[in-house]
Amino acid sequence: MPRFQAPRGTQDVLPAMQPYWQAVLDAVREVARLHGFQRIDTPMFEVAGVFEKGSGDTTDIVEKEMYVFEDRGGDRLALTPEGTPAIVRAYLEHGMSSWPQPVRLYTTHPMFRYDRPQKGRYRQHTQFDAEVLGSADPLVDAEVITMLWRLYGMLGIRGITVRLGSLDDLEPRRTYVERLKDYYRPFLDRLSEDSRRRFERNPLRLLDSKDERDIPFKEGAPKLVDQLSPAAREHHDAVQAALAAAGVKFAVDPLLVRGLDYYNRTVFEVVPDDDERAQGTIGGGGRYDGLVELLGGPPTPGIGFGTGIERIILEMQKNGVVFEPAPAAEVFIVHRGEGSAPAAVRLAAALRDRGIAAVIGEGGRSFKAQLRSANAAGARLALIIGEDELAQGIATLKPLEGEGEQAGVPLEQAAEAARARLRAG
Repeated sequence: MPRFQAPRGTQDVLPAMQPYWQAVLDAVREVARLHGFQRIDTPMFEVAGVFEKGSGDTTDIVEKEMYVFEDRGGDRLALTPEGTPAIVRAYLEHGMSSWPQPVRLYTTHPMFRYDRPQKGRYRQHTQFDAEVLGSADPLVDAEVITMLWRLYGMLGIRGITVRLGSLDDLEPRRTYVERLKDYYRPFLDRLSEDSRRRFERNPLRLLDSKDERDIPFKEGAPKLVDQLSPAAREHHDAVQAALAAAGVKFAVDPLLVRGLDYYNRTVFEVVPDDDERAQGTIGGGGRYDGLVELLGGPPTPGIGFGTGIERIILEMQKNGVVFEPAPAAEVFIVHRGEGSAPAAVRLAAALRDRGIAAVIGEGGRSFKAQLRSANAAGARLALIIGEDELAQGIATLKPLEGEGEQAGVPLEQAAEAARARLRAG
């Protein structure tokens, strides 16, 4: 009979990796609290149009990567491939525009993309998303970037830089797009298939290509950041000044466009300093002042970011962040003999009532074998209940690490005696 395996592009998060996940989730909650964000959770699937309209029908996510299916009721749905459109949908559906503005929301959410699996990139991954809706202030842009920067610092990630760009506003950008097409037109037959297709539908994406055939032409392309409209230039300068004041290490990248259609003005990515080609982005985002309108709402400015937790953990490990294996128990209850099982169960309950992690050994095994299991579980104490102990109404308290002699304690006092011994170290 064949043995099943996890689907390609997914992973099991085994116990040894759980401390990393817990550290990231704890840091996410804290950094969100420090910046005044409230948690929101959206469904794992949405009406497909949320992403087709929100992410853009020329993006890789919609064209190639989205998991789309029809349910039994005939509705066309999609597993969530990115967080922003779903959060904007919720903002509109629940009337959040009537809340005090801006609204600051965050989530940690599974994302699903049919992408080529590689280290740190999975077809199912978990993303920390943060969004601010209802403010066009450039200081909000800087605050969002600073929030992401602070998260990485809290997790021990060093040697990173924020790559900062600006896409101007939609109308001023049209002139630039024509200049960009004029530049690329003579090279069309030398570009990748994706870039040739995007040339007509979304020329800005040519600058986002990582294909080896396209890279030689990117440096010579006209730079949008060099010809921003006055309003966008003022906004871009204000973001840079605020990031400098916050102590965030950043560099202006004139080729940065990001891979989603809804961005305008500020865009950014966080990249390790040793990644010269910027292929290993840890996180990024940007401003999307037209997205709410695309999804049927009133004009509403917004900005946000996404960062994959799996990718964060890889960077933590690269930076030497390690965790000691967490013990499975603080106290291990060794028992054997008639009547020992009920006493062990009562003792375990008393320990857990006191907040002490307890594991009950297998009564069919020898005392020696159970003590080996206690050591393997990382327990600091063993409480032993055998026939002799039951006859005397006691449990033998045996230290498994450090100093101290084993001693018999009354069964009804054994949990409290274990707590006192653990506190004493």
